[in-house]
Amino acid sequence: MSIRTRLSALLAGAAVLALAVPTHAAVDCKGKQITIGTFNPPFIGGPAIAHAKTWEEKTGGKANVVTFPFGELYPKYMTALVSGQNAYDVIMYAPAWQGDFAPYLSEMPPEIRQGAAWEDIAPIYRERLMVWDGRVVAQTIDGDVHSGTYRKDLFGDPKEQAAFKAKYGYDLAPPQTWEQYYDIAEFFTRPDEGLWGTAEAFVRGGQQFWFFFSHAAAYTNHPDNPGSMFFDPETMDAQTSNPGWLKALEDYIRSSKYAPPGALNWNSGDIRTAFAGGQVAMNFDWGDTGTISVDPKQSKVAGNVGFFVLPGSDTIWNYKTGKWDKFDRVIHSPFMAYGGWVASVPATSQEQACAWDYIAWYASPENSMKDVTTGGTGINPYRLSHFRNIDAWLAAGTFTREEAENYLEVQLASIDPERNNVALDMRLPGYFQYTEVLEIELSKALAGEVEPQEALDTITAEWNRLTDELGRDKQLAAYRASMGLPPLE
Repeated sequence: MSIRTRLSALLAGAAVLALAVPTHAAVDCKGKQITIGTFNPPFIGGPAIAHAKTWEEKTGGKANVVTFPFGELYPKYMTALVSGQNAYDVIMYAPAWQGDFAPYLSEMPPEIRQGAAWEDIAPIYRERLMVWDGRVVAQTIDGDVHSGTYRKDLFGDPKEQAAFKAKYGYDLAPPQTWEQYYDIAEFFTRPDEGLWGTAEAFVRGGQQFWFFFSHAAAYTNHPDNPGSMFFDPETMDAQTSNPGWLKALEDYIRSSKYAPPGALNWNSGDIRTAFAGGQVAMNFDWGDTGTISVDPKQSKVAGNVGFFVLPGSDTIWNYKTGKWDKFDRVIHSPFMAYGGWVASVPATSQEQACAWDYIAWYASPENSMKDVTTGGTGINPYRLSHFRNIDAWLAAGTFTREEAENYLEVQLASIDPERNNVALDMRLPGYFQYTEVLEIELSKALAGEVEPQEALDTITAEWNRLTDELGRDKQLAAYRASMGLPPLE
């Protein structure tokens, strides 16, 4: 079955969804002003500014967009929310922070939670990542899952294929396992040619830990023990020092050895530039590497780009037995890193109706379709129409039909729990504190200042301390809910 046929089959039976602006767009915002907090452009903040201008034209309102570096978003928002300041009418942020933000957020108006535009949002976002404690407190504005990108010109070169098979004993192809990933990375690391095997985000504050989590998912997201990747879902004991996490950290450090010089200071934006610039043979990232690298205006490798589901493993750590389980096939656990940006309206906003109107405008099928097909926006597919409308991707003038079908097939497969063992990101109160200590220790391990096991032991001890400080029973209940598990009896 061809990629196109499989993609069509996955979407077969879905109703043709109207692409009209939601009916609540008739809210009277003329002469009213809203303030929007978001990430520095171009990613996420760029569309926020562009849609603010068209929203102003549409409504007669005024939208003031303020932007911050990623590392400042959480403290800026949290300070305003806790103190009761009416600083923002709209905030754009990570779903993982909802556990801290939710008590201070308004609920999405019921009139938005219906109709074609609402049903068009992929269920894993609409039913999981927009909801906290039974309340719809956010709108997904970006779909996020890690997936792989590779140079088809290198992988398809007969000389490279022959040399690879002679060295490793199997055919050169997009990696199915992390071991294959590292064979390929080693093979293409050629500093004298200005070529390296891969690149990841390694710098603290530069989306570092999400890349590490993608490694960990392959070894710790056990299909028979849902919710056990980060914590024991029955006791809330941190699992971050077990052998699965150790293997993941060793892999993550190994990646840095096949990356270009200076890569330890790279964030996710840097790795996109490296791939598009032809420096690396492959990488994994959110879908942004794909939309940038196929664009001849932004990429030296346009026309030679392919995509693959995140590598998996046939051995996964079982926290219940304390042993590795061997499977008769490779289990892929695509990691929903970050989970896609979301937008919410603080309860302190004096213009909640207009704020939600702006959010719906930002995320409307028309606007979001343009955003996902434009490289550099930071916005990846999250609506069913994004996956279905191949013509919109072709009209953008960057993807070929083959590229678009391959890209969308991989993106869709990566969020489909019926096809892969999809790994959800951690969401619970105190997320920022948990990940802060994580990044400190990851950076030490990457720099060779501490051994991997020592770093993980420190992380585990600190996570357990934080859990007790925040209330173990409360944290356990929140964690189970976020992982789709029922309350403990």
